[in-house]
Amino acid sequence: MDKNRLCYILIIFFVFFFVSCADQKLLKKQGEARRGVGEAYMNQNDYTAALNELLEAEKLFPDDHHLHNDLGLVYMAKDRLRLAVDHFKKAIDLKPDFAPAINNLGTAYLALKDWNSAIACFEKVYNNLLYATPHFPLTNLGWAYYNKKDFTLAEKYYKEALKIDPNYPIALHGLGITYLNSENISEAVLYLEKAIKYIPRAPEWYKDLSEAYVKLKQYDKAIGSYYKVIEIAPNSELSAQAQKEISKLKSENIK
Repeated sequence: MDKNRLCYILIIFFVFFFVSCADQKLLKKQGEARRGVGEAYMNQNDYTAALNELLEAEKLFPDDHHLHNDLGLVYMAKDRLRLAVDHFKKAIDLKPDFAPAINNLGTAYLALKDWNSAIACFEKVYNNLLYATPHFPLTNLGWAYYNKKDFTLAEKYYKEALKIDPNYPIALHGLGITYLNSENISEAVLYLEKAIKYIPRAPEWYKDLSEAYVKLKQYDKAIGSYYKVIEIAPNSELSAQAQKEISKLKSENIK
């Protein structure tokens, strides 16, 4: 091959190389812009519109770890948990230390009741010293162990979460129901009452508190708490169960 022909081939190669790099940068910017629109829809809880934008963004820039985390969150919101898991895993493959995606993957596993996989995710996040809100994975660890009926470990992790944020209502409720199931009823009431002060419109929490009051034979308080269930969630299955419990308590214990 003569020297002039070789130079010509090299020039063509570098032209295509630089054009390709420029195209990739443009696609990346376009993909990030579409992702931004999708995130705006997510903030408005319009998950169908968000999904449309994020899928278009994926066509433009599929190696965006933030994008796959967003897709996972949207699929979780639409109750497509397996798809959510796939995208959280893609985000982690692209950036192995991406703690939000690891935490979200654990949350998806919680929804799938895959407690052991969830625990593995949350332990990774908790051990990441740069993670800004460690009480979240600690609380999730508590929930996973609670569902495995390991109430000793559930108590441990909920307490560790509350050391970091003593007023975190999810951990307060989790510790309350852990004590409820391990028959430490006075402590259960203490933590459930405190949790409800921070989130006073949670009917399930009032149901749990009612059960604790019943075990302490504080029937008037139990009835009052069941009435809160009915007030907050009328015409629900939870409300119907509360009404049955009220009738039972009144017939058996109120003279």
